[in-house]
Amino acid sequence: MRFDEIKQVLADAATRAGLAEYEIYYQIEESVSAETLKDEISSFASGVSGGVCFRCIVDGKMGYASGELMTDDALEELVQKAISNARCIDNDDEVFIFAGSPEYASLPERDIRLNDVTAVRETALALQKALYAEDARVTDGTQSYALSVTNEIALYNSHGLSLSNRVGMSGAYVNPVVRDGEEAQENFEFGEGATFADLTALPAKGVKGALDKLGAGGVASGNYDVVFDGTQFRQFLSTFSPVFSAKNAQLGLSLLAGKEGETVAAKGVTLVDDPMRAESPMQTPFDGEGVATARRNVIENGVLKTLLYDLTTAKKGGVASTGNGQKGSYASPVAIAPYNFSVQAGDASEEELFAAVKNGIYITECKGFHAGTNAVTGDFSIESAGFMIRDGKRAEPIKSFTVAGNFFDLLKQIDRIGKEVKWGIPGGFTVFGSPDVLVKDVSIAGK
Repeated sequence: MRFDEIKQVLADAATRAGLAEYEIYYQIEESVSAETLKDEISSFASGVSGGVCFRCIVDGKMGYASGELMTDDALEELVQKAISNARCIDNDDEVFIFAGSPEYASLPERDIRLNDVTAVRETALALQKALYAEDARVTDGTQSYALSVTNEIALYNSHGLSLSNRVGMSGAYVNPVVRDGEEAQENFEFGEGATFADLTALPAKGVKGALDKLGAGGVASGNYDVVFDGTQFRQFLSTFSPVFSAKNAQLGLSLLAGKEGETVAAKGVTLVDDPMRAESPMQTPFDGEGVATARRNVIENGVLKTLLYDLTTAKKGGVASTGNGQKGSYASPVAIAPYNFSVQAGDASEEELFAAVKNGIYITECKGFHAGTNAVTGDFSIESAGFMIRDGKRAEPIKSFTVAGNFFDLLKQIDRIGKEVKWGIPGGFTVFGSPDVLVKDVSIAGK
């Protein structure tokens, strides 16, 4: 059943039920993925998933119901379930079905299509073959993964708002394992794009990263000037991104509550949320409530300009929604989340950052964020690895040390910023990025 047909069945059922305000949210995702081990495909998946969510307001309460079965009877039942669910709500927050924004950004013309099974399979195998060919020390345990996905979303509501978006991406990662004698190291590299054409550099980059870790030693405890690789600093942004949610601030779960307009980071730090980033294959001109999205500086030159709002939190805060009321899937409730969320690039090359440190540490690996962080207080203690910086140059590899501190302090201690933003793996429309950043006086626990 096409969306137009689904919409008509639900709208007719809503009218018969006497509903004045309702919303229909439809999502279909197609994906193909392949993973390798040794020189074979170890797993393969291809499928279509999705469904429809019906929301309605009954006596000032918002009811949700979702499903994947698109028969007339199932859709009629969806309306009744949403009405019943609304009557079970105890929350007194004001709720909204949005009438629409004055204008929405236009998406650029793109050839958005799912790569076929053969292309995905051959890409994964080609990457795996290239990893083994890169160096004789690449060994078993090495893996490659390729993915192609398209995502179609449509939103219609009782105010006549009608929006749609179709996006797609292809990507791959390599996870080479290298062995030299008794020592083994691994590395992870990810690449994305609209096609597989730009992924050929991944194997060499991945293997070099693993080889560079061989022979790593320890580091003495102390306070060091540290250059965080952008691939690692973006993990801090991801982990602590909930502090920028207006909902968390209003619930007392963010130390940024009440600080809009105040300095919360070093003067050179600008934190950007850009749903329409030109290089991103995952762009959206509207959020899960139908509010127009827009690029905005969350932090600008160190000053917190805005938190991220959906319609409900914006009403409480007496401001307009920032268009960050996302739906993780058709069945998910609206939740506040950023889009392309990154520290804005600076002007320093990697060599210039190292030269500014003179003697310190370059952190290229952090792990254990799920256990070593407190997203409310900002405290962290993370197992790390990387390289010493000596005489302004990257020196020997080091491992098994802990970097500790506080995220809010970290933002204030940023001294200089690299010129290239390094983006991570998209999760829906959310992806985190960061350039390399130089942070002064960081606590390191080593040997």
